[in-house]
Amino acid sequence: MLTHLAIKQFTLVENLELDIAQGFTVITGETGAGKSILLDALGLCLGDKADGQAVRHGADKAELSALFDVSQLPQAQAWLTERDLAEDECCLRRVVYKEGRSKAWVNGSVVTLAELRSLGELLINIHSQHAHQSLLKKETHRQLLDNVGHLQALVATVGTDYQQWLNSKQQLANSQANYAAQQARLELLNNYVDELEKLALKTGEYEQLEQEYDYLANYESLMQDSQQALSLLDEGEHPVSRQLQQALRVIETHQTRSHSLANVCTSLQSALIEIKESSRELNGFLAQQDLDPQRLAWLEDKISEAQRLARKHKIMAHELPTLHQEFSVEQQHYQQAQDLSALEQAVEQAKLSYLNSAEQLRQARQAVAPQITEKVTQHLRDLSMPNTQLSYQFKPLDKPNRDGLDDIELLFSANLGQQLQPLAKIASGGELSRFALAVQVIQAQHSAVPVLVFDEVDVGISGGTAEVVGNLLRQLGERAQILCITHQPQVAAKGHSHWQVQKYTQDQKTLSRVIELTRQQRIEEIARMSGGLTITQETLKHAESMLSNISD
Repeated sequence: MLTHLAIKQFTLVENLELDIAQGFTVITGETGAGKSILLDALGLCLGDKADGQAVRHGADKAELSALFDVSQLPQAQAWLTERDLAEDECCLRRVVYKEGRSKAWVNGSVVTLAELRSLGELLINIHSQHAHQSLLKKETHRQLLDNVGHLQALVATVGTDYQQWLNSKQQLANSQANYAAQQARLELLNNYVDELEKLALKTGEYEQLEQEYDYLANYESLMQDSQQALSLLDEGEHPVSRQLQQALRVIETHQTRSHSLANVCTSLQSALIEIKESSRELNGFLAQQDLDPQRLAWLEDKISEAQRLARKHKIMAHELPTLHQEFSVEQQHYQQAQDLSALEQAVEQAKLSYLNSAEQLRQARQAVAPQITEKVTQHLRDLSMPNTQLSYQFKPLDKPNRDGLDDIELLFSANLGQQLQPLAKIASGGELSRFALAVQVIQAQHSAVPVLVFDEVDVGISGGTAEVVGNLLRQLGERAQILCITHQPQVAAKGHSHWQVQKYTQDQKTLSRVIELTRQQRIEEIARMSGGLTITQETLKHAESMLSNISD
């Protein structure tokens, strides 16, 4: 629920903070007092488009924040948890600068307006006084079915299945249109892949082949140079090892006489050991070597073929395994594209999946339609439209779409003996207003969103009908938090709490403020709403009786 609303430097408001209770709160005030300021501020907190002109004259920016208790809202909690913003309370904050730009935060973290709007949809629903205009659109009639029937998941499935069907048809059409070009490309890919498969070069293998080829190609010089090194070290006429031994014998007799000579002896002994070890390794190397001419020829052919293919495809030889993988993936794609029968089967399967889910949606909508028309009809009878008749009309579409198989429309008749016709053709403005109110009440009763805001939805009604509206909103307030701007005293009298928006002058500036009315103040405000500027004892008594007649 919405627990707190703070507004600073916004239009006519200098600084306003409101604690908001559960239940049905009515908002009243004279025309022009600034009632819409509250909803505009709340709308900005929820991601509405900002306008720098809304910043109060003389200020650099407007600051608005709305605090919600989300402890009982699992969807909102999931949204916050997904973005590491989870808390039991959720603060939406918006700053609008006078040049028109704005910033938004959720629980202290900067968010985009799209994110702010997506979260706001989980927290609050605002029902405008102009909602009756949307009732002239068939889309609204269909959405009412889906909302009341909780069919959103099935609607999403139908949309996904329809898109998959479209994608499959497009893929088939592309393959049919480009069959010849695809066939030529596939033949070329087949040749490329065959060549690379024959080469059978693995990732990292080319460098190893080059190293091995370099070794075998230089085998004779390796053997000669290794043998020469062995002779110089240990097996020649004057090997280094023998000369080191002689030098060691000459020096070691004096090592006790000089610390430096002792170090020289130690170094000569280490060098002699290293030379002996190197000689043993050279002997082992020479003994193990065996030239394989066939292996050398095979390496030369494979490296030559790899270099040829690399030049052909304008890449480095070591990149051929990667190219092979890319060609294989592309080859598989074109093979599938050339298999028109498989694509046709995929199209048919996607179509069947769509038709199956769309038929489920059709049946679910047809099942919930009578429930909706019955509820709307009952509310309209309570709203002084006793002869109302309603019926949902389902016409199969010539071409199914992502919304389903039917063209769906609400048909309406306000009088006995009058044929049911589309709302847009026969409903008057007053009838549409009442119809919109009935629909909004039904949607609110089925909404998972705990905060509902009604902006003068009772326009165009009065008397007993207005009292019925007030009773409906008060009933909604028992299970949800309701904020309602109203000009009807009968509605205002039904609120659990009552705010009055007042315009006043301070330091030659016109400002707006909101006060929560006491019972006596409520009586006076309802009397003003009933009787105009002149409040008499009779209007005061009538207002008091209206408040006294509330049944909790």
